[in-house]
Amino acid sequence: MRLNKHISDTGFCSRREADRLIAEGRVTVNGIRGGVGAEVGEGDEVRVDGQPLKLRVAAKGQKKHVYIALNKPIGITCTSEADVKGNIVDFVGHERRIFPIGRLDKDSEGLILLTSNGDIVNEILRAENKLEKEYLVAVNNAVTDEFLRGMAKGVPVHGEMTLPCRTGRLGKFGFRITLVQGLNRQIRLMAAHFRYRVKQLVRVRIGNVKLGHLKIGQWRNLTDAELRGLLPHRNDW
Repeated sequence: MRLNKHISDTGFCSRREADRLIAEGRVTVNGIRGGVGAEVGEGDEVRVDGQPLKLRVAAKGQKKHVYIALNKPIGITCTSEADVKGNIVDFVGHERRIFPIGRLDKDSEGLILLTSNGDIVNEILRAENKLEKEYLVAVNNAVTDEFLRGMAKGVPVHGEMTLPCRTGRLGKFGFRITLVQGLNRQIRLMAAHFRYRVKQLVRVRIGNVKLGHLKIGQWRNLTDAELRGLLPHRNDW
């Protein structure tokens, strides 16, 4: 088994995070620094920062992994790094080790998914999956048709043009936007291109998972139907 998959299977972090830890030299296999792409076998001892990792075994009748939807408040940072104050893992306080699927800006609120299954994080986030993410946005200037058309067509962000998206007006100072990308601070930077400043940003949907009536700071387990919608080709939850 690849080293990064072994680490994610323990519930310690996602594969993406495991790759970072390996590259930083923080992972050892049987006392030897592990390399990116390294293989581990049964009986090998894997440590992160000197601490041994152990595979977690689900209790009888319990799902192998945890999948939850959280209504993230403003001020919470979407990281599993324990030394970051206000990190999302500490905020949720789940009994299982979980980590966020993707991110939502610290200054934004709304729906974010978390899981103990690091094996599926990259699979869900893969660009070709075109997973829709829907947001409600309030800005400082009146929303015009020209602004909505410009946002929908595409905007230069981080040196590349954003993909076409869907937009719609929500009152004088608000709009709805549906993306299939997740660039860092994408909507804020897109709006800034047209000299608009985002005052409030709420994510209300990821794929077939909706925020619904979930109150700020509350979380719930995903349903089987929601999991099937996110990962239609898998059933090893």
